[in-house]
Amino acid sequence: MASFSWTKKDAGKLRVKTFLAQHGVSHRMFTVMKHGNGDILLNGQHIRTIDDLDQGDTVTIVMPPEESNEIVIASNEPIEILYEDDNWLLVDKTAGITSVPGKADRENTMVNRVKGYLAAQHATDLVPHVVTRLDRFTSGVALLAKHRFAHALLDKQLKVHAVDKRYYALVDGDLPDDYGLIDAPIGRMDDDFIRREVRADGRASQTEYWVVKRFGNQTLVRVKLHTGRTHQIRVHFSYLGHPLVGDEVYGGPLDRGIDRQALHAYKLTYYDPFTQGDRTVEAPLPADMQRIIE
Repeated sequence: MASFSWTKKDAGKLRVKTFLAQHGVSHRMFTVMKHGNGDILLNGQHIRTIDDLDQGDTVTIVMPPEESNEIVIASNEPIEILYEDDNWLLVDKTAGITSVPGKADRENTMVNRVKGYLAAQHATDLVPHVVTRLDRFTSGVALLAKHRFAHALLDKQLKVHAVDKRYYALVDGDLPDDYGLIDAPIGRMDDDFIRREVRADGRASQTEYWVVKRFGNQTLVRVKLHTGRTHQIRVHFSYLGHPLVGDEVYGGPLDRGIDRQALHAYKLTYYDPFTQGDRTVEAPLPADMQRIIE
């Protein structure tokens, strides 16, 4: 079972539940511990959430293991690990692999592969939690939490857009400006379940970009997402009249030596609440995008 401990450093009494809530333990987590054979300990002994803490007391939560289920099949296909510890797994997702099981693939997605990897490592928690999801044909850094508590803590950062996600994109044509901030709302197209578009009734969306290199008929840009809408980068550059190379769905040219949208998540930075510091992980540019640029 995974366990996490904190010590009360300040003076004055404080209830256990309030203290743990300050460290990100939600009402849902309390329910999971209560009904899943977890526990809350004060200096190693069982305690109730209504009890008081004094200065110097150490509180430990014990989370019940997340066992395997038959819904998600474990795959033995390899994953490219960029960083790993007891709480996080960051992988370099290959283009063409979907992030989670769905209609396109239920057996060999990133989640299936991660589950297979965790099982091979004899992990007690066998439910991978996808924190940052990438489109099927987008490559690069993907962040997964190894247990539900880590996922809950990062979910709070995602909601306030505190996770810094950076991409390389190759767009069609010659962008007029070396720098830009695309601020245009995105929503689902009418009568289309998959495609999105810029529309007045869409959700606020901001994409920042910097030109890295110009090729005359194409432009390589670095991109920072300020919001996390579905297909955001692809929709915003298509809206500018410069769709991504290889992006058939949004009007990108298909004869430039790549068989998918030229989009790569090359860097991700997040605050690790367990080590209490920022972590940055990068993924090298994949071969297909390297070939086009060269």
